[in-house]
Amino acid sequence: MRSDKVNIEKKLLEIIKEEELIQKEIIKRFGKITNEEKKEVRKTLKDLYKKDVVYKDQKNRYHIKTEHKVVGTIEFTRRGTMAFVTGKSGEEVAITIENAGNAMHGDRVLIEKIGKWRDLDSGKVVKILKRGTKTLVGQVQKKKSTCFVIPIESKINSDFYIPKKYEKNVKNGQIVKIEVIKYKTKVKNPEAKVIEILGNENEPKIDLPIVLAKHDLPEPKKFKENVMNEARSIPNKIIKKDLKGRKDFRNDLIFTIDGDTAKDFDDAVGIKKLDNGNYELGVHIADVSNYVKENKPLDLEAYRRGTSVYLIDTVIPMLPHELSDWICSLVENEERLTMSLIMEINKNGDIVSSNIYNGVIKSKKRLTYKKVNLILNNEADEKLEKEIGWLRPQFELMKELMEILRENRKKRGSILDIESGEIYFEFDEKGFVKDIIPVERGISEVIIEEFMIKANEVIASYFFDKELPFIYRVHANPDPQLLIQLKNYLDIIGVKVDLPNKITSNVLQEILNNTKNHPLSKSIQKLLVRTMKRAIYSDENIGHFGLGSSAYTHFTSPIRRYPDLIVHRMLKKYIKNNYKLTKEDIEKYRKILPEIAEQSSKNERNANEAEWDLYDMKKAEYMQSHLSEEFEVFITGITKFGFFVEIPEKMINGLVHVSELKDDYYNYREKDNMLIGEKTKRILKVGDKLKVKAVKVNKLKAEIDFIPILEKKLNKPKKNRKNKKSKKRR
Repeated sequence: MRSDKVNIEKKLLEIIKEEELIQKEIIKRFGKITNEEKKEVRKTLKDLYKKDVVYKDQKNRYHIKTEHKVVGTIEFTRRGTMAFVTGKSGEEVAITIENAGNAMHGDRVLIEKIGKWRDLDSGKVVKILKRGTKTLVGQVQKKKSTCFVIPIESKINSDFYIPKKYEKNVKNGQIVKIEVIKYKTKVKNPEAKVIEILGNENEPKIDLPIVLAKHDLPEPKKFKENVMNEARSIPNKIIKKDLKGRKDFRNDLIFTIDGDTAKDFDDAVGIKKLDNGNYELGVHIADVSNYVKENKPLDLEAYRRGTSVYLIDTVIPMLPHELSDWICSLVENEERLTMSLIMEINKNGDIVSSNIYNGVIKSKKRLTYKKVNLILNNEADEKLEKEIGWLRPQFELMKELMEILRENRKKRGSILDIESGEIYFEFDEKGFVKDIIPVERGISEVIIEEFMIKANEVIASYFFDKELPFIYRVHANPDPQLLIQLKNYLDIIGVKVDLPNKITSNVLQEILNNTKNHPLSKSIQKLLVRTMKRAIYSDENIGHFGLGSSAYTHFTSPIRRYPDLIVHRMLKKYIKNNYKLTKEDIEKYRKILPEIAEQSSKNERNANEAEWDLYDMKKAEYMQSHLSEEFEVFITGITKFGFFVEIPEKMINGLVHVSELKDDYYNYREKDNMLIGEKTKRILKVGDKLKVKAVKVNKLKAEIDFIPILEKKLNKPKKNRKNKKSKKRR
């Protein structure tokens, strides 16, 4: 069979090399072959496409990819002045704006390498293989009888002409959703038609529709009819046949701990101290896979969405609320089906033994982080003590185990205490942002985090140790170039660090420890996070750098994450087949997991970007009502056109343009990353504290411009002989 495949592959490449054809035409070139052989040709062609040996153009014709060409999605920078394409092998190619041709952000393109740009290969777009942008959001701009839409997404650097018949009676300045009907050419702007009028620029209610349209997210609580029909057909109580073969935990002391407003309770926990001094930790996860069956409408929609999206006070759930808020949710005093992991953990935080079961529980209490924190901090009032004080011994035991697990993670090199940067928006009666309050994590949040990390590691180890196919959560080592940028940043703000040749997570943890009391600690954390690559889903296990874990997965949130649902399905097969997988299952999962991992990572990234966009718009809205007020800020970045600042207590960022520095003409010294006044010799550098006023806010693009309130005191550079000598030489 192997030689047959080699021959098919060889012939396929010969056919494609001779002429660019669609799949149907390629199969015809094989002559008279059986249906089974046709199936093998299609499979081989698909494999060649996945391996990046061949690519498809806009007309679905196959081409052979040569060594100096790269196929990937073009992504423009925030200002739309530069673009990058990453190939399947991970190589990155820089594209200057003049070499981008008619490509738009998100297009799948063929790139030809033409030289170097800094440390990267540079290239030019030679062919647009597939358009990535079909709909977008923008602002109407009318000039006499002509109508254009300016995209809100600054990565798209074209205005869209709207023909008269597609205007939909829009008014100047309105925010609209448009559909592209003609793409940009060398001589013409792209054209589009208005498909929805979202509203006026300064209405608070418009922000959510903008983000939904921009990221192509579904309406909250809106599912297709066939999906809803399946959801409604699911019983709202456990039925007898579902209890068969399950381990009964209904009499155990098990409870949930979540946020105040949460409704989808994925996980519940229970804890005991054993006679031998070890801890027995039970992590019980909602058995969503019992209700969401493979390839049924609910499953296909969950795969398409990939994740629930949390947009301030709005949730776009992965599953309809009939499942997410009820039958799958581990509601207090309701019997619920679970995948239950029972772990024995010793005083060093090591796993002594573990077992995974199909289980059934009955949560004894729905707890909130806030309430548990009050108990553990001895700040509970009489009413709260009466309500949940009886659980204090459980909370103390959980805290004890959490500290052991954290110490265990610390010793192995896991990065601890990176703040989430979470904030809470307070709104007035009209829906405008009244205040922005940073959210601090309490003890109970850390407890649940540690328990879930341990559960995810144990589940991953079952499959990794037996070399079975699996879906992992992986986190690659940091980018060396970005680590150098981090070191330079720390040097500039006076924090000296030595970066060894081999970077481990312990090195980054040391930086966090040494800078936790620094006024720019949040900015340092942000930059440190940026040095690390994004955690993604993968069928290949490379470990998790940030957690210092050799094998990690996501098992604990199947209501809101599709990969967790896949892990549950695999666990059921694993349990049923005596803790292994059948040959058929191994072959099946090796085939489908790469695509599921890629799709899940893509959906997660889109959800994250939607969340960040809405947060940034709301921060800009807050600043609109605080124009001309003084704020104390820190400089977080220097460029030749100005410097970026942050209001730390609000986590708001903005720009001070160099033209606003009225006291002097400032030169940018790239080597030292400073702005220096020509006459005054005033230095502006990263880490400096100063006062500013916001003077201009573009809420749609989430851009805030500040002007400085410079003090008269000068900050002059130190003179030394070395500087004098170098000056004489010049």
